[in-house]
Amino acid sequence: MASSFQRDKVRLVFDAMDGDGDGTLREADFEALALRWAAVRTAGDEERLLAVMRGWWDTLAAHSRTADAVAIGDVLAVVDLLASMPDAVTATADAMFEAVDENRDGRISPAEYRRMIEAWNGAPAETGEAFALLDLDGDGAISREEFAAHWYEFWAGDDPAAPGSRIFGRAPG
Repeated sequence: MASSFQRDKVRLVFDAMDGDGDGTLREADFEALALRWAAVRTAGDEERLLAVMRGWWDTLAAHSRTADAVAIGDVLAVVDLLASMPDAVTATADAMFEAVDENRDGRISPAEYRRMIEAWNGAPAETGEAFALLDLDGDGAISREEFAAHWYEFWAGDDPAAPGSRIFGRAPG
């Protein structure tokens, strides 16, 4: 069962994805997020982002109690399974890394990270502090390995001090 901290992290992402604010996620919310994200990127990549978001939708919809909507409880049920499914978490980390890495150089720059956060939040965001925590080796970029570790910390972890707890920007709670 998800801890209070884990529920807060999931709520942060859920609310960002719930574009119409109706308290449920629908396929249209995932598509709207992908289009918002494509609009702020230098590379656009609308189809690539749509594919990543549709993958998320398919996974969550498969675990939903209703056919066309996903509630926060449905998402938490999936999160409860993730600690025992590290390969599934890694696969989504890879897809997300590819989506964030606009220029496909194998590194997420501060600007690429900021655009992702701003798309998810739907507003300008200060991301320097979070980025510095995520850039473990201090080389000015987030590597695929760093991102995968943080992605796992966010989705399957329960440590508020873990850098991955900040992968979506501000820490919950």
